Amino acid sequence: MAPAPPALAGTRTASAIMALILATTAFAVNFWAWALLSPLGPVYKDLLGLSAFAVSVLVAVPVIVGALGRMLLGALTDRYGGRLVFGVTSLLGVLPVLFLAFAESYPALLAGGLLLGMTGATFAIGVPFVNAWFPPERRGLALGIFGMGNIGTAISGFATPWLATEFGRSVPFVMVALALVAVGLAFLTLGRDAPGAKAPAEPFLTRFAAAARLRVTREMAGMYALTFGGFVAFGVYLPLYLKAVYGLSVADAAARAAGFVVLATLTRPVGGWLADRLGGERVLCWVLLGVFCCAIVVSFAPGMPLATVGFLAMAAALGLGNGAVFAILGRGVPVPMVGSATGVVGAAGGLGGFLPPIVMGLIYQATGSYAIGLMLLAAMAFGAFVYCWFVLPPAAGTGERP
Repeated sequence: MAPAPPALAGTRTASAIMALILATTAFAVNFWAWALLSPLGPVYKDLLGLSAFAVSVLVAVPVIVGALGRMLLGALTDRYGGRLVFGVTSLLGVLPVLFLAFAESYPALLAGGLLLGMTGATFAIGVPFVNAWFPPERRGLALGIFGMGNIGTAISGFATPWLATEFGRSVPFVMVALALVAVGLAFLTLGRDAPGAKAPAEPFLTRFAAAARLRVTREMAGMYALTFGGFVAFGVYLPLYLKAVYGLSVADAAARAAGFVVLATLTRPVGGWLADRLGGERVLCWVLLGVFCCAIVVSFAPGMPLATVGFLAMAAALGLGNGAVFAILGRGVPVPMVGSATGVVGAAGGLGGFLPPIVMGLIYQATGSYAIGLMLLAAMAFGAFVYCWFVLPPAAGTGERP
């Protein structure tokens, strides 16, 4: 095929950049919505007299729905395109956000959190939407930049408690609802699907099963369950952990947890960039070894300076791993199946973020310590490292093990 004329290529590049900016912004706003309950977990705990386990369930409910919803939204994106699905999903997210603004009981909070989970599933829309705009050699970096929409969790950690304290508990919810309306309308009016995108002819279940049968999908689902699951789990549970173990105030604990999220978010495109150049499998190996070491260190509840270093190093490693996973997936899965494959992998990542807060809450309630839970994380990271080193296929184009 002859190369595109320079003017046409330049127009496509500009459109791709616009699509990336729009998707990243919409993802960040949706992730702020998804993370609204977590920074207020200690507030609800005191306000409603909840146990540690009850709070863990409250902050984990949006995560599980966001995980399972990714399978549906990924398949819908393959069928109808990211512009329509992202715009409509963002607008629908306004409803649970406004409901939670005025929820006063634990059952109401759980119900609102259940519906809120769909905002976290928007990740499965953005990956195929962005992936289709970029050539294979640039997809790792592009998807890493899109993944920086995770910053919405950090924004929530910084802004939600402050807004609730200064102006009232309903204010952050109302602000997020307005932001969701803005990005939803922007996607519907300004968004464009990549040229040449065709809706698949196969039914949803056929496409989903075919994507799930791919070896790369299954392996990246496992890796993402650990890397993104760890990111989400610490993002939602770290405020409770820091308050319980180090006696920090709600605002201080939330701010430190937000710093964890910011660092993991900033390193995500670096992970994609490194994967484009060194091979995603190689990057994953060193990432998992780093998570193992950091989890061992923080499990002993060291002094705050060492704990800070340990958690921040873990955040950087998890961010690198998130970027590497989707660089591998973007290259290894046929373009028409990327949405379905992303749904499978994204669901695994969300489930990986759902279970740890529940387990940590139960362990802490039974033993008064988080050490066992963190040691379990270390064991899982080491097992994944061994699999990555000895079992994953060689990095593409190198002919060598990572």
